[in-house]
Amino acid sequence: MLVCHPTKTLSLNRSISNGDLVIVYERHDSMKAVTVSEGSVLQNRFGVFKHSEWIGKPFGFKVFSSKGSFVYLLAPTPELWTLVLNHRTQILYIADISFVIMYLEIVPGSLVIESGTGSGSLTTSLARAAAPSGHIYTFDFHEQRAASARDDFERTGLSSLVTVVVRNIQGEGFPDEFTGMADAVFLDLPQPWLAIPSAAKMLRLDGTVCSFSPCIEQVQRSCETLQTYFTDIRTFEVLLRTYEVWERKMESLKGSNGSLPSKRRQCSAGSYVLSSSPSISSVMARPCAEARGHTGYLTFARRKCV
Repeated sequence: MLVCHPTKTLSLNRSISNGDLVIVYERHDSMKAVTVSEGSVLQNRFGVFKHSEWIGKPFGFKVFSSKGSFVYLLAPTPELWTLVLNHRTQILYIADISFVIMYLEIVPGSLVIESGTGSGSLTTSLARAAAPSGHIYTFDFHEQRAASARDDFERTGLSSLVTVVVRNIQGEGFPDEFTGMADAVFLDLPQPWLAIPSAAKMLRLDGTVCSFSPCIEQVQRSCETLQTYFTDIRTFEVLLRTYEVWERKMESLKGSNGSLPSKRRQCSAGSYVLSSSPSISSVMARPCAEARGHTGYLTFARRKCV
């Protein structure tokens, strides 16, 4: 994904090496993270794939199994990692993550403080946005969960950009050593209002905070506390609707009066015909049965300049 050298210069290595993490892509809803190990094999419904045949190939390469079927070997970008990582907690998905990075104004060189770490989905994207000279300090009260996240950041090449700390932020607050240093703070806590005063201390003047909460009652209480230290308080709910697109064989596209249908007509179950050519196939689209969009409410605020 993001191979970082000790000097923290960012390197996108596009050739697969022994020990690399790759995303084995079968289809859009079937992917798996695999660490390349010479001498190992991957077995799935498509057959047996030898890791030795992957080494030296560029990311995006199509590899074939003993049965003649194939998969794609993709680079583990934060977007793909979010879809394949082990869920130790509920995670944020791409729609919320992109919104958070934009509103927190995360750019290369940003210093970001996060609590809690959870499964590390957001942390991975924050690290890419802040690379190569920024840093993410992420806190979680659960020691085993923090250790697992630390291992994941090592796997994905982000260990030089992310520091994982075991600490109960709701009870202890953030360490004083970060006072006035953070460009942004992200809170994913059951009682975020308890950590808001400490978050305000960590932020530089005009810095931003974001609190993620699954329940609107948590949002209301957080906003009451935010008013003491912050301004420009806003809450958003991000909704996402994705579509499946596929080719469908059609016997005839003529209507009952013999005329061709319009270029875009609605079919059953909300599907649409996107092509009206009288040939034997047309491109169809319909909403996906599962839409990973809403996960909670995002509340943003800006530190008051006093």
